[in-house]
Amino acid sequence: MKPTENRALIQAFYDAANRPDMNVCLGYLADDVTWTNIGTTKYSGSYAGKSALVEKLLQPVFGQLKAGIVSTIVNIIAEGEFVAVQSKGQAETTDGRPYNNTYCHVFRIRNGKVVEVTEYLDTQLTASVLR
Repeated sequence: MKPTENRALIQAFYDAANRPDMNVCLGYLADDVTWTNIGTTKYSGSYAGKSALVEKLLQPVFGQLKAGIVSTIVNIIAEGEFVAVQSKGQAETTDGRPYNNTYCHVFRIRNGKVVEVTEYLDTQLTASVLR
């Protein structure tokens, strides 16, 4: 795919996440996707495959949030099979605490599917707000 097509795919991914429509989001990911969260929090590390991603990262994190994370894209850069997104996320925990983080996601796309994601974020905020 061309960088412009990859950029559009990632924009659609964020649009679905903001609705929130996790089934559509997961549909953009390859079954064997690898998602890596940088840092040393309990949510840091690599998750291999959609099942591991959902069970070990998405369900535990989103289970602590009232309505998911609403992302505002600040910048999207597409080059070859990579798309980098700078964004700001806003969320509230189920006990009323704000979880407003800043992110940089680097996506690798092959054959119209996201095969790899590296997520950079404020890990101190994650560690202090999400338990």
